[in-house]
Amino acid sequence: MLVLDAVHAHYGKSHVLHGVSIEVRAGEVVGLLGRNGVGKTTTLKAIMGLVQRTGGRIAFEGRDLAGLPPHGLARLGIAWVPEERRIFRLLTVLENLRTGLDRPGLSAARREVVLEKVYRHFPILRERRDQAGGTLSGGEQQMLAIARAMVLEPKIILLDEPTEGLMPRMVAQIREIVHALHQDGVAILLVEQNVPLTLEAAGRVYIMEKGLVRHHAPAAELRADHGVIHEYLGV
Repeated sequence: MLVLDAVHAHYGKSHVLHGVSIEVRAGEVVGLLGRNGVGKTTTLKAIMGLVQRTGGRIAFEGRDLAGLPPHGLARLGIAWVPEERRIFRLLTVLENLRTGLDRPGLSAARREVVLEKVYRHFPILRERRDQAGGTLSGGEQQMLAIARAMVLEPKIILLDEPTEGLMPRMVAQIREIVHALHQDGVAILLVEQNVPLTLEAAGRVYIMEKGLVRHHAPAAELRADHGVIHEYLGV
C-alpha cells in the first residue's frame, strides 16, 4: 500500500534521511523504532510532503506522491496524527471532529455513523463534545487527535509517538485503539519510543539509526530475541 524507496530528505542544508526504504501493506501495523533524532518523525513528514524530499520515491497504492499537498493525501486515504497532536484548542471537541466529518461526498447519515463509531471507541469524547479542545487533559487531547484522523475513514494512519507523556491507563487505551483500527482493516505506521507496545501491536518492525533503516524483522522475532533491540535502542 505505502512504499518508501531510498528516500532522502533535508531540513535546509541538513541531510536527515539517507535513503530510507519502508513498506506498509494493506491492513497491517508496522512499527518504526529508533532513538531520538534518528529521523522517524522526519520520515512521516516526508510522506506527508512537509519536509524537502531530495531523493527516492514515495508511492501510495502505486501512485507517486511527489508534489501532492497534505490535503490531497488525506483525500487519497492517508491520515496523520502528529506528535504535537495539533488539535484546534479554541474549538470544541465536536468542532474538531467536524473538520474531518464535514467533507464533500459524505452524507449526513454517514456522518452520524462515523461519529457514533468514534464515540464508541472514545466515550470520553462524547462526554466532552462541547468542551474546548485546549481544556482537555493530555491523554484526552491525544484521543481527540486520533479520533480526528479516524473520522476521515483513512486506509492508513501515520501515528507519531501516540503514547508520549501519557499515564499507563491512557497508554493501555491507545494500545486498544491501535488493535481496533487493525481489526477494522486500517493500516498503521506506528512511530513509538514504547518498545513493548510496538512489539505487541505491530506485525513487522523497522529500526532506524542516523537517518537509515538498519534492521527490519517480524515483531515476534524481536520479542523472542532482545539482542537487536538492545543493540540499537539500549533497552
